[in-house]
Amino acid sequence: MHKNVLVTGGAGYCGSQLVPQMLDLGYNVTVYDIMFFGCDFLPQDHPNLTIVEGDIRDTEQFAKAVAGKDAVINLACISNDASFELDEDLSTTVNLDAFEPMVIAAKAAGVKRFVYASSSSVYGVSDQPDVTEDHPLVPLTLYNKYKGMCEPLLQKHTDDNFVGVIFRPATVCGQARRQRLDLSVNILTNHAITNGKIRVFGGSQLRPNLHIQDYCDLCKLLLEAPAEKVQNEIFNCGFQNMSIMEIAELVKSVVEELMPEKAPISIGTEPTDDIRSYHINSDKIGRVLGFQPSHSIEEAIRDLVTAFRDGQLPDSMDDIKYYNVKTLKGRGAA
Repeated sequence: MHKNVLVTGGAGYCGSQLVPQMLDLGYNVTVYDIMFFGCDFLPQDHPNLTIVEGDIRDTEQFAKAVAGKDAVINLACISNDASFELDEDLSTTVNLDAFEPMVIAAKAAGVKRFVYASSSSVYGVSDQPDVTEDHPLVPLTLYNKYKGMCEPLLQKHTDDNFVGVIFRPATVCGQARRQRLDLSVNILTNHAITNGKIRVFGGSQLRPNLHIQDYCDLCKLLLEAPAEKVQNEIFNCGFQNMSIMEIAELVKSVVEELMPEKAPISIGTEPTDDIRSYHINSDKIGRVLGFQPSHSIEEAIRDLVTAFRDGQLPDSMDDIKYYNVKTLKGRGAA
């Protein structure tokens, strides 16, 4: 077991779910995060949790934080394509320039395993019926371009004592301690509940999705999987490739079932410039590691509806904490 683990971006959407689960499994976890969204939602009084307010661009601070750690799970980034309407320099320094120095510092500190969260958006637009890990990368934005460029920078430094593994998750959905409402399934659910109307931009674009619990389970698996099975490997991980319109129709039906007072919910379509469309194949991770996502998009929608119904997501349209771009602008980060 890689007992002592540093999670960069551990106070983000995915990290906020992953870190408490790792603590429950007996890991000593250090969260290294710039805290754009705070960390009130983490179990701060847990004896095995250390929280470091740190910037991955500060290699010296990162090197101190990673000393004595067995593994790094690297989630930190300016995330989702829309965040690049911010500031190209911010995105370049965080998502590209900081990466290799961080890998080098982790290796120098004696870290044995480095798990890197890339993105399935590296494929851009593809009409292939099944996009596997060896499909060419066709980035449409700096976000997916840099995600792809970092992958070989990790592989360059791996050796018998330093295992590197990369996963390309689909768009994550569902409820988390640090909730995001700027991801496709979550956006559509918010609109259905709050406005009684779902706005679909385009609709035919195919998007792979991944429930946040499957994302967390995958991180935990890659942390402990046998080195010979994961060294320098890249794994797609998605579940239920659906079009945006299909997701909207599923949201409508679940919300109308669980909150009948909201019915009928209308669906309207509008044109879009966001043409990202791809159908990823996740067979490899099942074949090599026996991992099969088990949480559906419908489950993610149901969890979100429950959270809304219980009053856990107040002011969901206007509070910037649910929206990465708005929060970064509000914090003067860009």
